[in-house]
Amino acid sequence: MRKIILAATAVGIATTSPISAQSAQDQLDARYNRALAAGYKAMMLCSAMSTSERLGGSRSAESIHEYELTGIQTPLDAIVRDLPYEIIRYSIEGQEADAQPGPVYQVRVEWADDMPARTATQSTVGGCYVGPIGSALEDAPPISVENATDNVPDDGWAVDNDALPESIKTQLGAAAVDGTYGEGSRTTAALIIRGDTIIMERYAGGFGPATPQRTWSVAKSIAATFVGVAVEAGDVEVSDPIALNYWREGGRYDLRNQITVDHALRMATGRYTDTPGNRSVPLYWGGSSVNETALSWPVVHTPGTVFRYANNDSLLAAKAVERYLNFYGPESVLARFGMHRTIAETDWSGGLVISSQVWSTARDLGRLGQLHLNNGMWEGERILPEDWVGYVSDPSGPQPIGTNRGFGAGWWTFRRPEGNAFEGIPDDAFFASGRRGQYVVVVPSRNVVIVRRGEDGGGARFNIAAFTRDVLASID
Repeated sequence: MRKIILAATAVGIATTSPISAQSAQDQLDARYNRALAAGYKAMMLCSAMSTSERLGGSRSAESIHEYELTGIQTPLDAIVRDLPYEIIRYSIEGQEADAQPGPVYQVRVEWADDMPARTATQSTVGGCYVGPIGSALEDAPPISVENATDNVPDDGWAVDNDALPESIKTQLGAAAVDGTYGEGSRTTAALIIRGDTIIMERYAGGFGPATPQRTWSVAKSIAATFVGVAVEAGDVEVSDPIALNYWREGGRYDLRNQITVDHALRMATGRYTDTPGNRSVPLYWGGSSVNETALSWPVVHTPGTVFRYANNDSLLAAKAVERYLNFYGPESVLARFGMHRTIAETDWSGGLVISSQVWSTARDLGRLGQLHLNNGMWEGERILPEDWVGYVSDPSGPQPIGTNRGFGAGWWTFRRPEGNAFEGIPDDAFFASGRRGQYVVVVPSRNVVIVRRGEDGGGARFNIAAFTRDVLASID
């Protein structure tokens, strides 16, 4: 095994020193935030570089600092870019020729001189995982990762550059990236698909059709799709209780045994979460596992009665189909409907972090939309149940408060039970939405899918409703 250090900054760093005006809790919080920032940086560098290279592209540390590591959540944003880091690429030797071993990335970020570096390591699925705070996973030998570049088929998209007048393509493409739909927003990709054909495609510099980006909460809609695939296979029903083993010990006295797959998909499990939106930083950046983070929260509402947007609910929905996904593999399931350039990451113990931690290209997300546009059919094969698209796009459960958007089963909608407040957008339109401006909009009545990727930060918001309205108006 050969070890190559690709990039590094100085690794000496002082431990946060006590400040007399701070309380002990303030000091502890500051130290914890520094550890989280280091985990964030390690994961973003490792994931962006490894997934891109595995799929035949490349990302530089400079590009990742400019996009993924800029404008992130407070207070990590003020910490993350200055933390010393080291990028290591291992070359695994002694493999059989037909195994096509690829490089293995590992990123170490220093955050305190009395603690091990936060370390993100490429896993066998091609993405990365971060170790728990305080662990010394850098001492663990990396494992060979299959280089998938030669095994990824052509994405198969038809492209019609004449479907839209050049003036409209120029106008839409420019508006998507110049702040028209949100001051300070940063579009990295914009894709318009009609039927099975791309009719407009735009990318920011350094990004392209083969560049994967983190999907953030668009992964929740992918999780719902995994559930749909398992339902069509007869492995589970949405009315089934999830009832994990240690919940069952409480029998009928534990309300968690009443939580169904449908409740989890609709963000209606009734469980407590520690922060609005359930940011899950212990899992995403702290190195805890899905089992440690997402499953043990108590019930504070009767399941099915209250909407509360929570990463934990999507992770619970994925648990309901874990046996199916472990048997077939997430990448094999995605490949059934053309998503060959998508990598679902796991935690260090192998738990699927399907609430956020998926890396995918804009064109692959277009395939996700197209599968739903085709009512769950793909090349003559039924992938999703016949009524699945109607199910996920129906805001029939408890709804979010303070927004005119509705929520179905793992997908957002432009209508609520009381009606549609978005002029120019059909009632049947629904969409996947993720942090920093990730969107996949499906409009069945217009035979259209819209994909927008971004790295919006610092409170910038991309107005996907306005963009959808203008796109639909332009292709009348």
